[in-house]
Amino acid sequence: MSTEVVETTSLGTESPGASSQVRLQFTTRHLDLSLPQNTGPILVSTHLRRYALSTLVNTLLQSEKPIPLEFLVNGTFLRSSIDDFLTANGISAETTLNVEYVRAIIPPLYLASYEHDDWVSSVDVLSSASLAGIAAGQKALPAAGQERILSGSYDGLLRVWNMSSQILATSPSAVDGGHTASIKSTKFISPTQIVSSGTDRTVRLWKYLEAADNLSAQIQPYLDLYGHKASVDSIAVHLPANRMLSASADHSVGIWSTRRSESPAAPPNLLPSAVSRSSKRRKITTSTNTPQRGPLALLKSHTAPVSSTIFAPNDPTVAYSASWDHTLRTWDLATQLLVDTRTTSHPLLSLTTLPDLNLIAAGTSARHITLIDPRTSATTISAVTLRGHTNAVVSLAGDPESSYGLVSGSHDGTCRIWDVRSTKSEKEGVVGESMYTIARESAKEGRRVGGDGVKVFGVLWDREVGIVSAGEDRRVQINRAKGVVRSEDIGGST
Repeated sequence: MSTEVVETTSLGTESPGASSQVRLQFTTRHLDLSLPQNTGPILVSTHLRRYALSTLVNTLLQSEKPIPLEFLVNGTFLRSSIDDFLTANGISAETTLNVEYVRAIIPPLYLASYEHDDWVSSVDVLSSASLAGIAAGQKALPAAGQERILSGSYDGLLRVWNMSSQILATSPSAVDGGHTASIKSTKFISPTQIVSSGTDRTVRLWKYLEAADNLSAQIQPYLDLYGHKASVDSIAVHLPANRMLSASADHSVGIWSTRRSESPAAPPNLLPSAVSRSSKRRKITTSTNTPQRGPLALLKSHTAPVSSTIFAPNDPTVAYSASWDHTLRTWDLATQLLVDTRTTSHPLLSLTTLPDLNLIAAGTSARHITLIDPRTSATTISAVTLRGHTNAVVSLAGDPESSYGLVSGSHDGTCRIWDVRSTKSEKEGVVGESMYTIARESAKEGRRVGGDGVKVFGVLWDREVGIVSAGEDRRVQINRAKGVVRSEDIGGST
């Protein structure tokens, strides 16, 4: 196959004769962006940077509208000139470089903040792309612009918002059947059902009923679930299987049914009436008689608080849990047996899956994210370490439009966007750095030190709404990927 020599002066760079050159073999996994099969190695100036390469590939593709592209060389995103990359990695210009190009990640654009009365611990979204929306079926999908934001707060209240930052519904207070302490986690089960958990040791199911005009709604108690003996800090939902998981500071993982008829009786010693009799805690008299049920099972093996639990992406009978005891544990929910334990070097605080890569991302107290292969055939515990945060990583979510993308929320007051292909090998192993950092807008109102006052407690990434995060600043913040390529890449090859 012959080498195509490309004259690059038209791209705003020096001509090939004026600088050293290197052969690039372009590849992509985007079928709609593939070059003709007979395209061989292309000889270009080593002075080229990302923007010029993007222009070159768009020219070869004969794109009517330029498509911003990023370039991976040996698994690392090109963030310098080709010449600097070759020098830094000890690669000869005589080598033909295999260069993969991908659509560029667009910088997240700040859209809005929804203000609360207290810290916001958790957020979820109901949209045509969310798990609750998809599981509910086509007829129940929210229309564009009718997406809903669900927030859980330290004031013990749930709130549902529309995209105009208006509150459609607020959950009842403690005396009317609501949480009696801070909420730590909440999710839409379906467009008409919500689940939440908190430091009052309960998991609670709610009916969500929206008015016909979509301008108001109600959150009504449906089922109170008792079984944990300490704060319930994380919940996961699998609607098709009618199952939920909970992670608790009592060192256990709870398995629950979303159906009242399937749920066993609640343990009598954990009900509010029993707790109030055996302690000096003031009993809160409620005006409701919400049914009370217990767990299908409690999985006990962790030796410290369980921080997060999730279902396996392709099998609702398998679950993963992360704990302050440094371990990631795999459970067979059908038999309620522990299948595997992976011990890491630090307390694990958050989990999400990268299913196409057979990896689990775990946020740690040591400020980094560890990518773990949970398969028993894996020979190493940590496949990749993502570094960049300066405080604990307490929340993670996958990019809904990329197998390689990830967003993290940290107590350092930022969310970071990652592409797990952007890695390099060091003495400690394979490490990666973030693509973009999203700061709290409230932090711009005054100087903050180490995330003080703006800690991020929860984050998710929805295809329709964007990146939604919750924090110590008492706000839900929404960032959406819009606009053009990064400003430093605009204006030629420099």
